[in-house]
Amino acid sequence: MNRRLIAPFLASVLVAQTAGAFAPPVPQIAAKAYYLTDFQSGVTLAAQDADKRIEPASLTKLLTAYVVFKAVKEGRLKMDQMLTVSTRGWKTEGSRMFLDPKVPVSVDDLIKGMIVQSGNDACVTLAEAVAGSEDVFAQMMNREAARLGMKNSHFTNSTGLPDPNLYTTTADLGILAAAIIRDYPEFYPTYSIKSFTYNKIKQDNRNLLLERDPNVDGMKTGHTSSAGFNLIASSHRDGRRLISVVVGTTGDTIRADESAKLLNWGVQFHDTPKIVAAGQALGEVRVWKGASKMAKAGFTRDLFITVDKGDAGKITKEFVPAQNVMAPIQAGQQIGTLKLNVAGKPLRDVPVVALENVPEAGFFGRMWDSLRMKLHLS
Repeated sequence: MNRRLIAPFLASVLVAQTAGAFAPPVPQIAAKAYYLTDFQSGVTLAAQDADKRIEPASLTKLLTAYVVFKAVKEGRLKMDQMLTVSTRGWKTEGSRMFLDPKVPVSVDDLIKGMIVQSGNDACVTLAEAVAGSEDVFAQMMNREAARLGMKNSHFTNSTGLPDPNLYTTTADLGILAAAIIRDYPEFYPTYSIKSFTYNKIKQDNRNLLLERDPNVDGMKTGHTSSAGFNLIASSHRDGRRLISVVVGTTGDTIRADESAKLLNWGVQFHDTPKIVAAGQALGEVRVWKGASKMAKAGFTRDLFITVDKGDAGKITKEFVPAQNVMAPIQAGQQIGTLKLNVAGKPLRDVPVVALENVPEAGFFGRMWDSLRMKLHLS
């Protein structure tokens, strides 16, 4: 099972509520909707109206950034490449980095202007450089959103300016935030920059948690009169990373306060131990008609599970190999199940995959195994 298949599965894991552990209810959050997830395990820790359509406002810029990061990584844009803002970009309303249409600007500065200053002029300039027009860029945004599993989202522009056909959900934004951290770690530190100066104009990052909490290192604010005040925040503490999405609050201070509540609750009352390391063999599975009789089974990336505080030491695991596995086997193909229990109660069954390819055996090897299977021999 490849990363794209495993990630949605892990995101469906629920936190176990077991005797002896202490996990108080989610605190009251003064927001229209919210979502809290553990980055390592993909577990949803808390949610309210997580699949309800919302207006993302400038949280849209996370997806704009994702598409731009991909273009840079693939060499279609270069960080030192100089771009000139178009008339459309220059006249875009809302927050801006105050580009001068007569002065070329580097992609590097545009990315900082988009993330730190939430510059709409920067977004349009980058979108036109990547796709030729913002309309085509929006199509690329929707394609990436679909690939990432953002099933309840649709984007019409790069900025987040209000549009009746621009919508998303807090759950989808959680998926997007995690994808940026996972897929483009080289760009993620930009989200922790507290201020950026361009054209002799200094603007502070609007994420107040960057100043309040040394564990918070991202990610993005958003606001319109119709959307309210929104904030996606990410906190790295005690070896864990949590991502919160809070939307529809009534002020910039309130969105920071409510996000801090969620993040602190998630850290204080939950643990996320590593259950199995990437590439670690849990066991071997019998392969019929293969060039090898056995295939090593495990995970292609580290497996974490989130449980209530105090339950990490109570987790037990049992590997159950699949039966009648036939060659050829591709690395990443499911060939077993890992049964997880906590305090003696079922927690989750996790698909286990092949860590290596097993090609078919030759003609005589396949014939011999066919005979053995008919005779019910192992």
